[in-house]
Amino acid sequence: MNVSPNGVRAAAVIFAAGRGSRMTGYEGNKTLLPLKAEASSYVGSRPFLHEILDNLPEGSKAVVVNYRKEDVVSATRSYDPAYVEQPVTDGTGGALLAARWFLRQVPEDKVIVTMGDVPLIRRETFRSLLECANRQAFAVLGFKPRDKAQYGVLEMESDRVVRITEWRYWKEYAPERRAQLRVFNAGIYAGDRAAILRFLEDLEARPHLVEKRRGGRTVSVKEYFITDLVELMTSAGVAVGCHICEDETEVMGVDDPDALEMVQREYSRRRLQGN
Repeated sequence: MNVSPNGVRAAAVIFAAGRGSRMTGYEGNKTLLPLKAEASSYVGSRPFLHEILDNLPEGSKAVVVNYRKEDVVSATRSYDPAYVEQPVTDGTGGALLAARWFLRQVPEDKVIVTMGDVPLIRRETFRSLLECANRQAFAVLGFKPRDKAQYGVLEMESDRVVRITEWRYWKEYAPERRAQLRVFNAGIYAGDRAAILRFLEDLEARPHLVEKRRGGRTVSVKEYFITDLVELMTSAGVAVGCHICEDETEVMGVDDPDALEMVQREYSRRRLQGN
């Protein structure tokens, strides 16, 4: 049986279903965007998913697909992951719910959940997050951004995460309380497979209605938020921990062309420095 360098195995679920509507002029799945730009920032080599799959610990892998799924399958087939169809893009929680069959059948006790558009997480960071999840049932990757922007915040008591509060809620906090917010959500998680499966049932019972623009009009759609898992767990007395990533560039997500160019520059810098 293959093991990672420190002897730890973990299953992993990678979310790769979304289109990336703000990537103007790009029609592909954004998890296939290149880290090594060549003809343009959209054309090159080393797709995001390859970097992520290479840096995850040894273990069963699942890629959640929807938009341009054939392209994703073609680009990642050599890694031999399972492919999870997310029939409707109904949020991060919906992606994990779609992967429930995969979680039920894998042999690993621990699971990492990560985003296909956050390509710069190092192997050591995934490993440290797993070590945190060995001490608690569930762990969140946090970071301390220079600009709090619109990230979800980790509300903590001592070293435990109590809840993840989205920007649209914490922005209404009193100025004094907002100033105390330090650790934010990178959107990457690790935890006990059994605990995740247990609380997915509760997550499925609490959808959110979200307004979105579709076909030129505003519609209400049902979505599930993976962040709700934290509050569900802590309310049931299950410990949720946090590993803080000290390098903010590791957790950069790619939502628009400017972010893509930043990630590509950072990847190039790492290669030049040999790390």
